[in-house]
Amino acid sequence: MAAVNYLYRSKKDKAFLNLRLLFTYGNTNHVIGGKTKLEVSKLYWDKYHPQKNPKDIDIKNQQVKINMELNKIENHILKAFHNTAPETIDKEWLANQLDLYYNPPKTTKALPKELLKYFDTFLEYKKTEITDSTIKKYKVVRNLLGKYELTLPKQLLIIDVNEDFKRNFEEYCINNNYSVNTIAWAIRSIKTVCNHAKFNGLETDNQLGRMKPKSSKVEKIYLTTKELNSIEKLDDKKLNESLLNARDWLIISCYTGQRVSDFMRFTKDQIRIEKGKHLIEFTQKKTGKNMTIPLHPKVLKILEERDGEFPRPISSQKYNDYIKKVCKKAKIKQKVKGSKLEKVDVRAKFPYRKQVGEYEKWELVTSHIGRRSFANNFYGEIPTSFLIYVTGHKTEQMFLNYIGKSNKDIALELTKYF
Repeated sequence: MAAVNYLYRSKKDKAFLNLRLLFTYGNTNHVIGGKTKLEVSKLYWDKYHPQKNPKDIDIKNQQVKINMELNKIENHILKAFHNTAPETIDKEWLANQLDLYYNPPKTTKALPKELLKYFDTFLEYKKTEITDSTIKKYKVVRNLLGKYELTLPKQLLIIDVNEDFKRNFEEYCINNNYSVNTIAWAIRSIKTVCNHAKFNGLETDNQLGRMKPKSSKVEKIYLTTKELNSIEKLDDKKLNESLLNARDWLIISCYTGQRVSDFMRFTKDQIRIEKGKHLIEFTQKKTGKNMTIPLHPKVLKILEERDGEFPRPISSQKYNDYIKKVCKKAKIKQKVKGSKLEKVDVRAKFPYRKQVGEYEKWELVTSHIGRRSFANNFYGEIPTSFLIYVTGHKTEQMFLNYIGKSNKDIALELTKYF
């Protein structure tokens, strides 16, 4: 059972009404909020809207108009609710529904029912909402689906995506040496595309909402403070200019917690000094978020040695290659479990697949290790809320999952205060 009500939550004289969806699932009451585009005055909502039989004809007409709109929104939300698995309903789902109410597709008949074709529709629809890197990931999944479809007697339809599809698709991927987590990402992406089709009025299988891909826990690889010290203390004479440049970027990344797409664009012009502290201001490429973060003494030391300049920018591919060599020279050779690209089929167009196994740690170092090292090394030393601000995670739970902290780890952290 679900219900919808509306609230005026603003202190302004005029504002858009807020919507609340209330429902019970699994013996738990859920309340999810969203914002409509219906603007009313605070005076009307508090004084005139509750009146049952207003004598003022203008007020009565306004009531009729607003109630008609509220009823249409409510019917739209509740209809979508009853066609959706309740465990998948969250704030993002409600936001999508409100977006579909205000921006309905021109006609569902024009939308393709074939899964591969709808992938293209989905990417066109989302091109201004998701990053280029995310679009590339979806295209990889689409290409994988295309290969799988070639093994079938017919084209895949959106309504074909169910448990049987999932089982057969997983089997195909495993036989072609795809990792468990790559398969899980592909299935989650396919579900997202199918749910988008469902929101647009296309028919999907009832099993779609309950499809859960298998995944395996991957070791969270990061560089410890001790390992970073070993990298810093490398004899400069044993490193060529390219490795020295990459070594300094690696240290900078581990003490700023930013993505390679951001720290590789750092310049001295972005630095300002306030109350004797060096801050750097920039806009994150992936999120568009304006950031101001302090520079760690380790970063300032590198800048001092380089006459105030950051290292020379290089491509992500070269950076990944160079920092592996740097870490190898620093003897970061502890055997750890992880995954890396391995050549599995020399005849294939794309012969490399991620393979899980035990490797020397330097082999698993990539550009992402800086952000993860920052989060892990400063966890427990800096308040988590500050770390989340720097890393850009939306919630504390997402941050804790990112650094691989379990409930047991958190409980042990709490013992420090007992």
